[in-house]
Amino acid sequence: MSEQPKDERAPEQTAAKSEYAETAATGDAFQAETDAEARGQSADYEAVVRLVKENEELKDRALRLAAEMENLRRRTQRDVQDAKSYAIANFARDMLQVSDNLRRALDAIPAEAKTAGDAGFTALIEGVDMTERAMLSALERHGVKKLEPIGEKFDPHFHQAMFEVPNPEVPANTVVQVVQTGYVIGERVLRPAMVGVAKGGPKQPAEQAAPAEPGPPDPQAEKDA
Repeated sequence: MSEQPKDERAPEQTAAKSEYAETAATGDAFQAETDAEARGQSADYEAVVRLVKENEELKDRALRLAAEMENLRRRTQRDVQDAKSYAIANFARDMLQVSDNLRRALDAIPAEAKTAGDAGFTALIEGVDMTERAMLSALERHGVKKLEPIGEKFDPHFHQAMFEVPNPEVPANTVVQVVQTGYVIGERVLRPAMVGVAKGGPKQPAEQAAPAEPGPPDPQAEKDA
């Protein structure tokens, strides 16, 4: 008789176990689904992070490339402008020598000969003078300008000191005489002015900040034309 109750409770226990197993299986399945969903979300997040990083790298690369292209454009534009401005540097320098010879020829004519009244000789003098002025005018139209250093402070970028002149009436290192005229082309020195500077006068006052002036002769100008 003691075995009868066990036989009566067996189906209930079996049903409970079955329900528990089903619930556990459902929970495991839900947990597995949740884990899978979490892994999927994590993978999606990592993909988004990777895409954002790649996008930033591409953006940075594009900005660098744009900056390099802009620098290249500016350099090319500057080179083209320099080529236009300084292409005749060597030719202009040679023409200055011709102009110097014309001026020497005019200066070599005695004053008495100029006032002698000979019509043919006077016409020749005028022709040489007009030729010199026309040549300098043509060079000026192409950016060649004459330096006027008399009374200015000696500047080694534009002047070449040939001698010193004792003169206590003007500040020391003031240009007081020009032996050979100097010229610039654009912002470059085509030929420095050969000058004499004052010596023995008061020192020049300290210069205030002034706008940038053309620098020393550029070796590149020597190779142009």
